[in-house]
Amino acid sequence: MMRLNKFLAQAGIASRRKCDDLILAGFVKVNGKTIDRVGVVIDENKDKVTFKGRPVTIRKHFTYILLNKPKGVVTTARDQFRRRTVLDLIAIPERIFPVGRLDYNTTGVLLLTDDGELSNRLLHPNYKVTKVYRALLNRVIRPVDLFRLSHGVELEGRKTQPCKITELRIVDNGSLLEIELKEGRNRQIRKMFDLFNYHVEELERISFAGLKATGLQQGEWRYLTKDEVKRLKEMVDYGN
Repeated sequence: MMRLNKFLAQAGIASRRKCDDLILAGFVKVNGKTIDRVGVVIDENKDKVTFKGRPVTIRKHFTYILLNKPKGVVTTARDQFRRRTVLDLIAIPERIFPVGRLDYNTTGVLLLTDDGELSNRLLHPNYKVTKVYRALLNRVIRPVDLFRLSHGVELEGRKTQPCKITELRIVDNGSLLEIELKEGRNRQIRKMFDLFNYHVEELERISFAGLKATGLQQGEWRYLTKDEVKRLKEMVDYGN
């Protein structure tokens, strides 16, 4: 027995959270009946599941891609303003989706896949997957602000987790920082520094779950190696 959103994720439809949205939108049927609530449990060996009228089965082979995201590209499958998306940069027939997001002006490491279960685990706060960023501020950071930010600050009603922040050097009268997070709220780094009146001039993710974009120019991508996929799965206790 398996939750319906997990079944859809393992079938490569989307992450579990997105699959819940698709279920609530009425796109999923089980044994011919439309399911419009989350938390439904199915027998993955007997029940017949369809998504938008097409049969769904759990997949055994998935695609894993590492992209060095450039500026001016949105991290979605489609954009209502018809801006260029990360999927426009990757011309493959498989229907992949980004694991998490980088905002429009943020560059760097982005993982894309059709493995919804792995995506869900990598983004789940319980696994505390490490993300490392380089941020250039508009001015030199004060040591007291560096201390406060690294120990957690109140952000939108909830305190951020402690993080590691290192000042690498001064560039054009602004601090170049390396920031290591184990959580991933929306625009978290920019919002954290906004609290102390610093503007993030440039932001690049240099590592996600140990993956780096070494050798890739912005806009270029490659497939993950078998060893890289294996390490990701081991990191989040996801059996082969």
